[in-house]
Amino acid sequence: QVQLVESGGGLVQAGGSLRLSCAASGRTFSRYAMGWFRQAPGKEREFVAGISWSGGETTYADSVKGRFTIFRDNAKRTVSLQMNSLKPEDTAVYYCAAGAEVGIATMDYWGQGTQVTVSS
Repeated sequence: QVQLVESGGGLVQAGGSLRLSCAASGRTFSRYAMGWFRQAPGKEREFVAGISWSGGETTYADSVKGRFTIFRDNAKRTVSLQMNSLKPEDTAVYYCAAGAEVGIATMDYWGQGTQVTVSS
């Protein structure tokens, strides 16, 4: 089993940057694919970025490609999301998740989420 806790959310102006971190506990963290998802009020949860258990493969939603970077440190049991050039439409609760493969329906463990608010 894996337990996940997100941190790093906050308020930032459009064009600014923010780094989210996810701390994991559990014996098999390094064998899970990890992902970041987000959900804005009144909208469905959506995929943002994913990374394989080895860190060798990453995927991004088209809306964040080129602006966000996902990376992990298995020794420290963390996965992070560096967000640059933030836009108001990035405002949402961001969730860290772990599973055999990246996907809303396939992730097995979820964090509580951290709020990111981007002002105009």
